[in-house]
Amino acid sequence: MADMHTAFSGHRKIANGPLAVVAPAVKAAIDAGESHVLVFDDKSGRQVDLDLRGTMEDVIARLVTPTGEPPRAPGRGRPKLGVTAREVTLLPS
Repeated sequence: MADMHTAFSGHRKIANGPLAVVAPAVKAAIDAGESHVLVFDDKSGRQVDLDLRGTMEDVIARLVTPTGEPPRAPGRGRPKLGVTAREVTLLPS
């Protein structure tokens, strides 16, 4: 089952369903001049940011990765940069 999302414009619900259904409704609302449009993940309650630049096809293409899964948020912690920690001593030998 796809993750469900709900979009609101102020106190009015404008869309509910998978992101592929919610994103076009959000883009249409914003293009029509709506402000304060928020999208929430129904499972976690967290706010979801959508990249609504470009055409509707561009928006939908950014919603899924080539594997057909939603993009993942970066993991916790610092990114791996290929640097290994070394012990440094400043005392004379």
